[in-house]
Amino acid sequence: MTSQALDQPVYTLESGRSHPFGARCDADGVNFALFSEHATAVELLLFDSFDDEQPAHVFALDPRDNRSFATWHCYVRGLRAPACYGYRVHGPDTPGHRFDPGKVLLDPYTKGVVRSRWDRAAACRPGDNTATSMRSVALDVDSYDWRGDRPLNRPLADQVIYELHVGGFTRSPSATVSRPGTFTAVTEKIPHLVRLGVTAVELMPVADFDASQAGNFWGYSTAAFFAPHAGYCAHPGGGARLDEFRDMVRALHSAGIEVYLDVVFNHTDEGNQLGPLFSFAGLDNANYYYLDPADPRHYDDYSGCGNTLMANHPIVTKLIKDCLEFWVRDMHVDGFRFDEAAVLTRGAGGAVLDEPPVVWQIELSETLADTKIIAEAWDAAGAYEVGRYPGYRWAEWNGKFRDTMRRFVRGDAGLVGEVADRLGGSASLYQGRGHAPGNSINFITCHDGFTLADLVSYNTKHNEANGEHNRDGNDDNMSWNCGAEGPTDDPAVLALREQQMKNLATLLMLARGVPMVLAGDEFARTQQGNNNAYCQDNPIGWVNWHFAGLNAGLLRFWRGLIAFRARHATLRADEFYTPDEVAWHGVELGAPNWSDPQARALACTIRGRAGGPDLHVLMNMYWEPLDFQLPADGRRWVRAVDTARPAGDDLRDEGAEPAVDGPNYTAQGRSIAVLQSHA
Repeated sequence: MTSQALDQPVYTLESGRSHPFGARCDADGVNFALFSEHATAVELLLFDSFDDEQPAHVFALDPRDNRSFATWHCYVRGLRAPACYGYRVHGPDTPGHRFDPGKVLLDPYTKGVVRSRWDRAAACRPGDNTATSMRSVALDVDSYDWRGDRPLNRPLADQVIYELHVGGFTRSPSATVSRPGTFTAVTEKIPHLVRLGVTAVELMPVADFDASQAGNFWGYSTAAFFAPHAGYCAHPGGGARLDEFRDMVRALHSAGIEVYLDVVFNHTDEGNQLGPLFSFAGLDNANYYYLDPADPRHYDDYSGCGNTLMANHPIVTKLIKDCLEFWVRDMHVDGFRFDEAAVLTRGAGGAVLDEPPVVWQIELSETLADTKIIAEAWDAAGAYEVGRYPGYRWAEWNGKFRDTMRRFVRGDAGLVGEVADRLGGSASLYQGRGHAPGNSINFITCHDGFTLADLVSYNTKHNEANGEHNRDGNDDNMSWNCGAEGPTDDPAVLALREQQMKNLATLLMLARGVPMVLAGDEFARTQQGNNNAYCQDNPIGWVNWHFAGLNAGLLRFWRGLIAFRARHATLRADEFYTPDEVAWHGVELGAPNWSDPQARALACTIRGRAGGPDLHVLMNMYWEPLDFQLPADGRRWVRAVDTARPAGDDLRDEGAEPAVDGPNYTAQGRSIAVLQSHA
């Protein structure tokens, strides 16, 4: 079959191959392959221009020549990348199916998406939406010159992760970048990341999403999993979107910084039965989503977002694995964080599986063998798997670390045993399963919740700007405002807030496991008390870089802490503490007061590794000064850190640590001191 219009190129339709899925370009044309078990007919639409209302060519695929079992396929000879295309899919009109041949559908494997004519409302209504549809773009993925770049493959236990939102990181004018809110702008901020000392960036979702949709600023409702979001590109046309992402990755790698992606395989942007029809729901709804068995016109929702992908259906498992391997093989990504990863453990009927196939497919993939895999080990339907997520390599966002440290620094009593466990890598969660501290991603804050500055400035959330009457967001933040709610001029309150931020930062960097820092926390960025800024594509949700100058002392402290951690191998060891490696104390040596319900003080002595000095850590979360006994065994101690001291003296440069004299050290109220042995 050939297709030709006036002054148009001649394309010849051939049978093509059933694999690989998606659009694969070569020197002579493009092969298309699409899975749909229940489709009765499939049409391939080719658009001459990204902005054309109607396709210039429509090919009806012949099931005798263009179908192999459940895969529809063809080869279009003469077609060249970048090529704009879409599908119309016909199928049965029965409950559980949502086939609508009037809708133009995206290829689930597309590497590019065009939205210039997109009308979300038209995709929600019955009938033809060709003129207002999203379109897929076939791109040549093999032509980029990586100049020798490879994923860095640094051990996870040696990382300091920095979570950032590509748009919000540089969209503020205070960022002073040439292309705000883009992959290119992230590259411009590499000097800041290097000076801070972080070793990996974790990018909030960068796969294509509908930025015009209210509430999707964060990008957690994915439309196309293989396609970089065009809104983060300075020049999104053609293959530039792939190249701009790759340019950023290559630049970060050159600076010694790995790249992790936050990926969202628990649901899609198609929403519930009232949502738009543009991809999976129109291709093969019953094979991609959990449906309500009592009424399959509706969805079972374990994600809290209207639909849930059946991750352990074989075709979805394949898509997820293929997608991850694409980002590693062709985009040189170093790792992934899986949003609501408990969904990936659910099988038929939504039951949580002991050995979920998709989790093990990811773990055992040879392409992903050196890739970091990190689970947010819970979902919106009550599954909570922190400490017991399947697999060996999977690390987990350790929400229990966050909660323990927030409560301890706030001043809650009786937590010293939990604090010790968290500082040692959360052995109570991981050791019994044969895991290591590196399975624990330790964090105090993340995109979801208060920033570090807001954690010490607000007792309650202030989400009025979200338009939901302050009903959204977490009500239990384990925060404390230090004596005044929100902005204040009280110097005592401001000083205490800074000290509390330093306390939290110090605990994070002293703990075994993998620390993660939220972008902007290093200089006390605020969201004005908003703990759910998912819809705030404005100064509330953007990083304000003016704070880097206003809070230069705190920024210096963070830099020094990260460097301190890097110098002390004992803090990064991927093993749980043994009795001969750590000794726990209270204010008196050897008396940690594990069973005291009023205890707010804890100390420990940690043996150095790799020739490094020993450390003696004093944690006083009581509001008055306490005198801590020091080991009386001939070791001399110098003061490396004291969060109660003013900027510049709170963390001393290497080699400039002052000596500590006497049998005791006085730790001021709500402070942490770190001493190190000195020859």
